Amino acid sequence: MLAVVPRRLSWGLPHLLSTRKQKPPTFRNFSGNAAGNRCLGKFELNPSTSNDLVSVSVPKHSPLSGLEDLLLSFISGKKKATEVAHSVWKRVVQKGDTVIDATCGNGHDTLAMLKMVADESGKGSVYGMDIQEVALQKTSSLLEESVSPKEKELVKLFSKCHSKMREVLPQDTCVRLVAFNLGYLLGGDKTIITESGTTLKALEVAKDILLPGGLISLVVYVGHPGGWEELQMVQHFVSKLSVEKWICCEYQSSNRSWSPILVFLFKRC
Repeated sequence: MLAVVPRRLSWGLPHLLSTRKQKPPTFRNFSGNAAGNRCLGKFELNPSTSNDLVSVSVPKHSPLSGLEDLLLSFISGKKKATEVAHSVWKRVVQKGDTVIDATCGNGHDTLAMLKMVADESGKGSVYGMDIQEVALQKTSSLLEESVSPKEKELVKLFSKCHSKMREVLPQDTCVRLVAFNLGYLLGGDKTIITESGTTLKALEVAKDILLPGGLISLVVYVGHPGGWEELQMVQHFVSKLSVEKWICCEYQSSNRSWSPILVFLFKRC
C-alpha cells in the first residue's frame, strides 16, 4: 500500500539528538544496532508525482501493515498519538492477556487495555502504575464509570514508579504489552514528570518480561523541560536492541517539533 506524503520525511539508523533545540526526523524505522539495520518500511520517490513528494510502503509481514493511512494521519496532525497507539495495540493484544499500563495518567490507556484483554473467562489482567495518587484516583473513577464491577476487578492499580513493574507482577508472569506515556500528567502538576533514569530501568524490565510477539509502546512528549533528554535515552536504548529479536520504529511530525513521538518495539516470535 502506498501513500503520498511530504518529502521532508526521512529514515535511517537511530541517532541521538545533540541538543534540545535540534528537531528529530519525522519518521524513522529502525531495528537493532548499527550493524545490519533492517527496517519495517521504506520511502521512495514516486515518479508519477512531483519530486516534492515521497511514497511510504510498509511490507505486508510488518505488524504495522494495513495501518499506513492511520500512521500518516498522525504525522500530518489529524490523529492523536494515543489513538494510533491503541490501534497498534489491537494488532498485538489478545483476550485473556496480561498487560501493563506503566503510566496510568488519566486512565484512558488503562481502559483501552481492559477492553482488549477482558473476556468471559476473567483471565485477562491489567496492571496500572503511577507515582501520583491523583492519577490512580482518576483512573479508578474512569473505570467505575465505563465498565462493570466484574471487569474492573481485572485491573490492579499500584502507587509505584514504573521502574518497579516487576514487583507488582506475580512470579514468572510474562506480558503481551507494556505501554508508556512519557511526560507529565495532563491537567496535573507539570513539575512532576517521568525521568530518563527510572524510564530506562523500566524499559530494561519491560524487555525482559515481554512475551515473544509482544509490544513495548511509548508515546514520548517532548514539550517540557527534560522531554528531549528522555527521548534521547529511549532512542539510545532502542539502538542497542538485537536486530534478530526486535522490530522497532519511530514516528513524528517534522513541522510540529513539540508534538509527541510514537515509538513501537515489537519482540519477534
